[in-house]
This record gives sequence, structure tokens and C-alpha cells, in this order.
Amino acid sequence: MKKSTLLKTGLALALTLTLTACGGNAKKDDAKKDGGKDSGNHSAALVTDVGGVDDKSFNQSAWEGLQEWGKDNKKEKGKDGFNYYQSTSDADFLPNLNQAINDGFKTIFGIGFKLQPAIEEIAGSKKDNHFVIIDSVVEGKDNVASVVFKDNEAAYLAGIAAAKTTKTKKVGFVGGQEGEVIGRFQAGFEAGVKSVDPEIKVDSQYAGSFGDAAKGKSIAAAMYKSGADVIFHAAGDTGNGVFSEARDIMKSKPKDPVWVIGVDRDQEEEGKYDGGNVTLTSTLKGVGTVVKDIATKAGEDKFPGGETLVYGLKDGGVDLTKGQLTEDVQKAVDAAKTEIKDGKVEVPEKPGK
Repeated sequence: MKKSTLLKTGLALALTLTLTACGGNAKKDDAKKDGGKDSGNHSAALVTDVGGVDDKSFNQSAWEGLQEWGKDNKKEKGKDGFNYYQSTSDADFLPNLNQAINDGFKTIFGIGFKLQPAIEEIAGSKKDNHFVIIDSVVEGKDNVASVVFKDNEAAYLAGIAAAKTTKTKKVGFVGGQEGEVIGRFQAGFEAGVKSVDPEIKVDSQYAGSFGDAAKGKSIAAAMYKSGADVIFHAAGDTGNGVFSEARDIMKSKPKDPVWVIGVDRDQEEEGKYDGGNVTLTSTLKGVGTVVKDIATKAGEDKFPGGETLVYGLKDGGVDLTKGQLTEDVQKAVDAAKTEIKDGKVEVPEKPGK
């Protein structure tokens, strides 16, 4: 398995509200000079996880990145341009991949680790297509690029922010479905909290779904009621229920505030209510920028097939927003960020038992 890091791909991720432009006219000219192709006749699509392109999180970031690619290359939504195929259950993954192929899309992204088996199955018989699996690895196939993020590093910073903010010494973590990827979020968050104060209790629970906002709201309600005042979610659309519960609590004007830490993109908008905002900060994950960059490379005949691309804090692939962090909390986050980049702190990838 070939491994590559963000810097080796030549990509500088811009984890801001505006995605970094990739592949202007000069880049297209360079591609033509070295025998590559520009994106003129290339098309790309993505197959979502169950959260969908309006989940205000992971899938939405990917779709925004593909739309940026389409805009930069003067393409329209639909065949011969770019599109998405929304999955409402795991059973939709393989049919959606096949539909994207039948509709003529050359490069197809599987958004989320749950699509790994379907992409692994289909890639062997569809060698003329490019496939990208986000948050998992497919080995031994030259037409598949694998993308992995060091989510535990961003979650560690979120843990520090939560520990420095909590007044009750009790915080929560709400995950979508248990597994290696969300386990990284949990492990990093718990380690970050404990690095500040081992006495702070972390209540970690899973909803069993990335698309159940009602379940997310119910779990958050129980956590807040039991004394937690900061909850970090890594649960896709389920996390919208966490925001909903926090907003409802704050609308009732409690004596002490409650907070939510968002995931994958800046979720400040999700925290707004009349009179305030419950979003303390958000972990960032450059899914959209990666989708845009790989689609660009594929269009230039530079698809990184067979490679595993790894994106962490040091590369700029993950980060934490300023949000509503106080100056003291931000200083602690920045110090931890430097230590991680310098290799002085190694963040665990698996939750402790």
C-alpha cells in the first residue's frame, strides 16, 4: 500500500469558510504540457452516507467541495458535470455507485467509511472508473484512492476546549455509530479532557446512527440533565439533535450556559438562537477541499490511484475553530496544537477501556 501525506500531494488545505482554489488556467496549461488532461471532459460524482448533502456536517462539506470543483471548471449539475447520489440506508450504497457509473461519471467519491465494502466490491470490475473512499482504506486497487484524517488530533483540541470551559467538571461525547473512525474522535476528546484535569468526567455515548436527530436530542437531554455543560458530537445529522436540545435549554434562560462542540465543519450557524449561540467551537475536517483537489487531479490525468492520503494537524488537514473560546482557552489550544505538530504529544486513536 502506497502512503502519501498532504504535503506530498502539494495541497495546502484552507480550512476556512472559503475553499482554496485548485487548478486555474496556468495549472491546466502545465497539465497539458506534461501530457496530462485538463478537466474539460471529466465528470465527478459522490455517493453520500445516510446523513445526506444537507447534514450540515461531513456529507455537506464533501458536496460543497464538489460544487466548487464544478464551478471552477464551468460545469453544471447533472450528467457530464457533477452530481450526488443520496443514500437513505446502507442498502443504497452499491446501487448508487452503479447508478453513478451508468450515468457516465468518471470519478466517484464514497463519503464515509461505511461505503468501503461497496467500493472495494465494485472497483475490481469497473477499472475504467476512479473511486475515492473517504475515512477508510481500500488496498490493492490502482483505481481507488483512500483518504484518512487524523480526527483524533482535532478532537484532542476539542477536549482541551471543553475541559477549560466546563463549570460542572462533567462533559459529554455523542458519537454516531461505533467504529474505528468515530473511535478516533472519542479517543482524542477524552485524552484532551484528561490532559487538563483527570477529575473531569466524560460521558461518552453512541446513538447507533448518523441520521437520527431525535436520538441525538434525547441523549443530549439526559447528559445535560445529569450535569454535563459541554457536549462534543461526532454524529452527522444525529448531532443536529444535540444542537436542538442545547438551544431549547438556553431559550428557557437557565442560570448556567450549556455548550455544543461541532464537528467536521464550522457549525456556528447550527448553534444560533434568539439571544445567543450554543456553539463553543467546532473541529474542522477538510473533506470538501480534498474532494475538490482529487477531482481536479483526476481531470488532469493525475489521479492518485492506489495511494492512501493522510491528513492531520501538521498538514493543515484538521483543526479547531476560534468560535467562542476565551483568550485563556485559545492559548491552551494553541499550545497543544504546537506540541502535537512537534511530536511532543501523541494523541491516541482508540478509546481507553
